[in-house]
This record gives sequence, structure tokens and C-alpha cells, in this order.
Amino acid sequence: MATYPAVQIDDAFDDLVLAAVADFSPTAVEEGGADTRIFFATAPQRDGAYAALAARGLLVTRQDVDDEDWARRSQHNLAPVTIGRLTVVPRPEMLSSDPQPPGPGLHPLTIVIQPSMGFGTGHHATTRLCLAALQETKVTGAFVLDVGTGSGILAIAAARLGASGALGIDSDADAIQSANENLGANPEAGDVRFELMTIADGSGPPHALPHADVVMANLTGALLLRVAGSLLDAVNPGGTLIISGILADEEATVRGAFSKAANIWRRQEDEWVGLGYSV
Repeated sequence: MATYPAVQIDDAFDDLVLAAVADFSPTAVEEGGADTRIFFATAPQRDGAYAALAARGLLVTRQDVDDEDWARRSQHNLAPVTIGRLTVVPRPEMLSSDPQPPGPGLHPLTIVIQPSMGFGTGHHATTRLCLAALQETKVTGAFVLDVGTGSGILAIAAARLGASGALGIDSDADAIQSANENLGANPEAGDVRFELMTIADGSGPPHALPHADVVMANLTGALLLRVAGSLLDAVNPGGTLIISGILADEEATVRGAFSKAANIWRRQEDEWVGLGYSV
């Protein structure tokens, strides 16, 4: 059975702690009681985050966590979360009746995103910001690209909101598997697919991305800076770019990287900022 490298923090946890490990590509966070676990794709990434947190004087330990046990406990702890007309639930049996296709009105939509090692159950502020921005963007009939798709929640949500098609890409094979499993739990999503694709590996210039009418990227501030040009180039003329994963104190720097596009949307939740651009 698969296990996943993690650190457990037996200390105060906030978004600034998560920011401290952002460069080590955390894939999930499990908060509970007096301790918090942060998961990583590889042991070296976990070990780097451990060193960074220990240097801050936090009480932190390294762990290898069983995937099945993590998902089971997360499903038990997670409650549905509603953002606008979208409600995200962790289990298929929690689905409410939703026989109507998405339309121009305010018919509520429910999607299933099962807990996994990928970010994106809808419970983190950065995901909620993207879901809010998506509902204020013209997606009906549009093709949507979700960069760093994680659980696939944004691509699936776009399809439920009326996109003609959506492509989610991620450099993590486990994330692609999780996204496809979530797609299977949402048969109403329509034309959605997921592909393994490296966005930027740090060894050279960012990779070219597929083009889309709406491009979404819920990453980190540091990664957004590295791939800003690729994200802007991926948006079809007249299209929209939505970015999140930006800490408030990173906002000015990130805005500078996207300054050639017109900022049309901004929202902040806690320490996190989401931005929308017309390209």
C-alpha cells in the first residue's frame, strides 16, 4: 500500500507556515486538533520542508502516512463547502438531486471531490478564490485550461458551469489519477480530460502550454512568477486568466509579472489573494 511523506507540526499553524514550505511543493494539508500534517510528493521535498520549519523553532516531525488511512479520516472530517452556486462534497452519497444542466440562472450545482493527496477539496482559501472567480467569468461555451489541476476540482467545476471543454494538467502522476477518479464521480461534467505535463522544472524556461479561452492557475506566488509568461501566452485573445495561491505580501510582485494584462478581478480571503486578468 502506498505511503506518502509528510511532516507533522505540533505547534500553532497558519497560512504563513504553509507559505514557508511553498517552495517544496506541498500536496495536501490535514488540520486536526492540536497538530497539523503537511504532505509532499517526495521524501526530499518533505525533508527540505522539515528543515525550513525546524529552523523557525516549530515542533515538527517527519512521517510516512498510509494513503488509505488518510483518505478515510479526511472523508470523515470534511463537511460540504459552498462557494456561490457550487457546493463541493467529499462523498458521492452526499450528492443532492441535480437533474438540470447548468444554465444562465442560479440553479445550484453539486460536485464530488474525494479527499486525496492533491490540494483542491474546496476547503482551502486559494481553491475557494478560484471557484468564486470562475463564477464571475464568462465560461459558457469556453474552453478552459486548469494549470496545476491537483484534484481536478477547477476543471470539473468549469464544465459544470457551462464550459464547452476543460483540460487539467499537472506534473504529479498521483494528482492526475486523483483527478480522473473525481471526474468519474461527476458524470455530469461532460468534456473534461486530464494530462500529465510538466509546467516548469526550474532547469530552464517555462514550457509552452495549450491555449484556452479561460486559463486558471492555483499555484504558489513563486511558481506564478516563473511561469507568468507561459500563462499569459496560453490565453486566447479576449480571454481571461485567473490566478491564486498568492499571499498578500506577494501580491505587488506577482502583479508586476502580469502587468501587460488588465486586472479585472481581485478578492482576498485571510492571507490569500486571487486575481483575474483580461488578456
